[in-house]
Amino acid sequence: MGQAVAVSDADFSTRVEGQQGVTMVDFWAAWCGPCRMIAPIVEELAGEYAGRAQVAKLDVDANPKSAAKFGVRSIPTILFFKDGKLVDQVVGAVPKSALEAKLQQHV
Repeated sequence: MGQAVAVSDADFSTRVEGQQGVTMVDFWAAWCGPCRMIAPIVEELAGEYAGRAQVAKLDVDANPKSAAKFGVRSIPTILFFKDGKLVDQVVGAVPKSALEAKLQQHV
């Protein structure tokens, strides 16, 4: 079963922008209640989409450069990349079906 991988400012360009296929990145912080609400959903999707999409998490407090680069102003923000290019985003705590629909659209 797959799980979400932690990415940082230091490795974002290689682990997300340098990847082929679809990558879903959860921009979150430990103090963020809505982030904690969707964390189990993000982990579930990482397992369900293992082999078809990569799922990553980026702590915005520890990695402000990546958040600033993509204009992340509120969290949770989920960004979807395809072949290293930003193709979609979801802001806020949304139901699993909303994230799954975005993944399906791009996989």
